[in-house]
Amino acid sequence: MAKTDGTALIETVRSWPGVSLRPHRFGGTEFVANGKEIGHIHGVSLVDLMLPKAARDEAIELGKAVAHHVLPESNWVSVHLRTETDVRSALELLRFKYNLLITSEP
Repeated sequence: MAKTDGTALIETVRSWPGVSLRPHRFGGTEFVANGKEIGHIHGVSLVDLMLPKAARDEAIELGKAVAHHVLPESNWVSVHLRTETDVRSALELLRFKYNLLITSEP
């Protein structure tokens, strides 16, 4: 398996305490914590997640993500998994969102 393959990303996120997986309504696999979506992956090559506006803007500015492929003006971002750096960026952003969700009230 290539290190840019999202399969390892899925297994990593699945291993975080309290995370479950379910089918996403627009296809792919959704990561859930505290009953809320962390983000989702389409196939093994595209991760989407919603961030607070400041975090969204910073992720895009730093090149860790791009504006969402369908809703570019929203707080959603997309990470195309093409390189090992992309996978690391996606995991970093998913972990950030996970931490937000597990520290907030359900």
